[in-house]
Amino acid sequence: MNTGNIELDNLLSDARRATRARDAAATIEACEQALAIAPGDTRFVFMLGVALRRAGEHEKAEPLLRQIVDAAPDLATAHQEFGLNKLGLGRLSDARQSLEKAARLDPGQTGVWRALYQVRGAEGDDFGAAEAFRRSLGSAEIDPALKKALDLFEAGRLGVAEGICREYLRQRPMDVNAIRLLAEIGIKLGIVDEAVRLLDRCLELAPDFHIARANYATALGRQQRFDDALAQLDILEKRDPDNISYQVQRASILSMAGRFEDAHEKFSRVLERVPGNARILTSYGHSLRYGGKGAEATEAYQDAIKADPDAGEAYWSLANLKTFRFPDEQIEAMQKRLDNLEKPSADKYHLAFALGKALEDAGQYDESFEAYAIGNRIKREFSAYDHEETTARVDAMIEHCGENLFDDGGHPSDEPIFIVGLPRAGSTLLEQILASHSDVEATAELPFIGEIAGELSGKRKRRDQSEYPAVLNELSRNQREALGQQYLARAAVYRSGSPRFIDKLPNNWLHVGLIKTILPNATIIDARREPMAAGFANFKQLFARGQEFTYSLEDVGHYYADYLRLMAHWQDVLPGEVLTVRYESVVDDLETQVAALLEHCSLPFEEACVRYYEKDRAVRTASSEQVRQPIYRDALTLWQRYEAHLEPLSRILAERGVTRDPNSLPGG
Repeated sequence: MNTGNIELDNLLSDARRATRARDAAATIEACEQALAIAPGDTRFVFMLGVALRRAGEHEKAEPLLRQIVDAAPDLATAHQEFGLNKLGLGRLSDARQSLEKAARLDPGQTGVWRALYQVRGAEGDDFGAAEAFRRSLGSAEIDPALKKALDLFEAGRLGVAEGICREYLRQRPMDVNAIRLLAEIGIKLGIVDEAVRLLDRCLELAPDFHIARANYATALGRQQRFDDALAQLDILEKRDPDNISYQVQRASILSMAGRFEDAHEKFSRVLERVPGNARILTSYGHSLRYGGKGAEATEAYQDAIKADPDAGEAYWSLANLKTFRFPDEQIEAMQKRLDNLEKPSADKYHLAFALGKALEDAGQYDESFEAYAIGNRIKREFSAYDHEETTARVDAMIEHCGENLFDDGGHPSDEPIFIVGLPRAGSTLLEQILASHSDVEATAELPFIGEIAGELSGKRKRRDQSEYPAVLNELSRNQREALGQQYLARAAVYRSGSPRFIDKLPNNWLHVGLIKTILPNATIIDARREPMAAGFANFKQLFARGQEFTYSLEDVGHYYADYLRLMAHWQDVLPGEVLTVRYESVVDDLETQVAALLEHCSLPFEEACVRYYEKDRAVRTASSEQVRQPIYRDALTLWQRYEAHLEPLSRILAERGVTRDPNSLPGG
């Protein structure tokens, strides 16, 4: 009798029993004894590697699991365990590669899909995470129509994907995968209110649909309902406390809420687990930047690029600091990478915008415009913007918001100061000036006026006919006051006690009528900039979300013309209520413009407003670093360096009757 074999058989039984019981210590002991008798026995090597992984000994497990993968390259469980161990080591991209190999070898293994759900989510691949979650439930192959919508979504063709998804849901209104997809499309398109309603319904039908709940947290964060968003993450993390994706999402929402120290601590802990992850480093950089730590943000973005040289968002984030200058060798590397990225993608358009800014700073204006144009063409493909819809909205405002609209009450508060206009027209500068006053605080670009407009519209779906703005004329005095109170209550979450506060969402230029209907004593300031300068500034800016009009020079021209047309209307029906502050005038004579600004706000003059750049506060816009410095003059004439390329913009402006002389623009 071979006593060695008997002993190995006994140890094998012990090891298997301990493995099934998830008793890592007992498994390790049995396997080590066996390997002392039979070195290299793959049965024990594998079980020992798995046990060490489960015990958190990832470094020790790595060579053992690699040995099994090399010995059995077609064994799905080997690749699965190898991938899970890489996840434990924080090597997300390597983990994804191994897990996807396991999924190809055994598509029916739900544990692989659960792991892929976590890895893809942590890498920011929401589409892939949603697929992995669906497969983790063991569900059948997806319906061809919904698969088509998913493919279109992944390709960035959101408008077409939305239409297919809505038609699919008319036939199958209880399909939670389709409901979730439509909600995610809505989040991408900025239709957040509908997305929240859809996800409410989705989670009512399927409370354990974790990716939908994660989407829900994102949507609530976009609505600036941060406590509600964090509560959803509490639910997710209670079930899966080690999920990196949820931890990153929590850190990002904390940052959005202005809780920067908490966010930075959370990001730091995540990066201890997954060092060198480009996506997480980029998100961390955003949080550092908006928290006023520009140098640390720069370092985080550079670390992201080192981790993934194709990380387009990290390049753009550096460029978007406005104060960073790329060295020549990095510009050359960016150009090569842009040329090598053949397929339109987020990485490609991020990289194109970054290269445009880098070449602009280097004085290579023709090459810079070419890069900006590439980025805009790709981004425009991902957009469903139609300038005629904006024109129609302006027409409706002019038709329904006449002088008589403002005769009947509203909430009497004079606390809010609204700064409206186009993006990149100096609104952040004006906010910084006013927020330097002892009686004024900045909040953020609050979405609440737009939300109230959406509620008044009566729309449940994007293509429904809107009752807004005509419905404004039907509001009673009590209803007006209640809506004003509703806005103030929502804004109160972002206030810290100053008598006055700023809401600087530029797009509120469309809603001046609503603002003055429900808050007749609110202060309104129109931040305006010369049309060619404003137009080009928007064209070369890649916005995190919204502002879809900016990705075509023609669309920019139409948008500017409609903006001027409506602001002229507000001046007619609300004489003296809207102060137009021109960026050029602020640059030329800061003190005079500050005095006029404070007078319009009924605030006493304070010298601190002239020295606004000395105030240390969080700024969450593209100008965050610029406004921490004295007045930025270079932007006045920069567009002239590109004038040869801006004919589509100047042509549309001329066709729409917009003069290029800022002194003759309406509102002056």
